[in-house]
Amino acid sequence: MEADLLKGLYEVNHYAIKANLESLSHEQSFVSPDAGGNCIHWVLGHILCQRRAILTMLGEEPVWSEEQAARYRRGSEPVTERTNAPRLETMVGDLDRTQERLMSGLARLSVAGLPVGEEGAGLVQKLSMLQFHEAYHAGQIGLLRRVAGAPGAIR
Repeated sequence: MEADLLKGLYEVNHYAIKANLESLSHEQSFVSPDAGGNCIHWVLGHILCQRRAILTMLGEEPVWSEEQAARYRRGSEPVTERTNAPRLETMVGDLDRTQERLMSGLARLSVAGLPVGEEGAGLVQKLSMLQFHEAYHAGQIGLLRRVAGAPGAIR
């Protein structure tokens, strides 16, 4: 049951992230708020970095390497330099690939059942916390979309 609920919540996250990225240009993904903070590019990269950890927990092959993820870890410097930064379109494709693998891993847990006892409870707790963390950042992308000059995507 928990795996099915998590699957639905991650599907909502994916929808919100994709809707908020729709029609944005690579250049718009680097616009940061005036008061400081991270741009869409960094926030999306951070989500992909976290999904690397989630996929590993689920026994799925990560989409991003450790090296790719390092630039977007918590506490890393904001991304302002466009040189050597992945294209937004590439990152969106990577998000879609992580989504497929995430759904596969959660479906396998749903069918096979979560591990019993503390191990299972710990996995559900970690996946739930990471889902909330991702939803938080999905909302940030929605706000940063407006900072970048695009209209709201979810009404």
